[in-house]
Amino acid sequence: MLLKLSQKAVATYEMNKVVSPAKGGKTLQTKTTQHKQLRKNSVFRVLTVIAGALLAAVGLELFLIPHGLVVGGITGLSALFAHTTEMRLGLFLFLFNLPFIFMSRKQVNLRFALYTVLGLACLTIASLALHRFPAVISDPLPAAMAGGICLGLGIGISVRFGGVNKHASDQGYSLLSGGPPKSTEVVIMILNCAILLIAGTLFGWEQAMYSIIAYLLAFEGVRFSLRGLSDSRAAWITSNSCMDIQEALENSLNREVGLAEGSGQNGELSTLFCLINKMEEHQLRTIVLNCDPDSQIVLKSAASDQRLSNLPL
Repeated sequence: MLLKLSQKAVATYEMNKVVSPAKGGKTLQTKTTQHKQLRKNSVFRVLTVIAGALLAAVGLELFLIPHGLVVGGITGLSALFAHTTEMRLGLFLFLFNLPFIFMSRKQVNLRFALYTVLGLACLTIASLALHRFPAVISDPLPAAMAGGICLGLGIGISVRFGGVNKHASDQGYSLLSGGPPKSTEVVIMILNCAILLIAGTLFGWEQAMYSIIAYLLAFEGVRFSLRGLSDSRAAWITSNSCMDIQEALENSLNREVGLAEGSGQNGELSTLFCLINKMEEHQLRTIVLNCDPDSQIVLKSAASDQRLSNLPL
């Protein structure tokens, strides 16, 4: 069943509608130029994911781990296993986060899955490489603050430009807390409390207090990095090849695509509508421009301004 447009969505489309160039008219941007821009965007995203993973590894290995400071969730669990087994932190980061990639493989496309693996691999390798270096700061309090900020910003940056889960906010919680923020709040709370209690037993209760500071700052770092991201985007696509575009989007993104205007037949100017998440914007543009370089795309946040300013991170 095709997606039904709400009155608000239709009104928003009318305000943001862009008229496609007339058939046979001169296009403003050639297909080659568009593909070059898409390649540049892909390179930028890869470099950003790598930079975020490196920053997170610096926060862990040069600030937190040398002082016995543990944040919550999978990262904290990895630190505890690394301490008790005397094995490297990077190994457990990879092993414990890998299942979440397989769990979400049906929710993301191959491109985003590759970004996920890239970020996780860089975090693992950087953690292994930095393990032999001493702590940058000898005092545990500023180390907790600096480490928490680096870890949170690094994870947030990788998530923002990598797109590694159904929602951007979910991945920040996946790396810090081991699951999505709403459906497993109780489990997350119990997990984090248990990790901090174990850390207090192993490293001392003073270190546990510093660990809480590091965790809160890492949490805020993720929230700051993901500021402005909403869960979904409304996309309007005006093209003469709507049938091809609709089929490509439904097959590649597994999204329901509806007809907003026109007949939807190839050769006739029509407009399609669908909802995507923030991290699927690049994929959508690539698919649409490959089908029709002359198509026009209008994207608008599907969330209210209030929700955007109060992202639950």
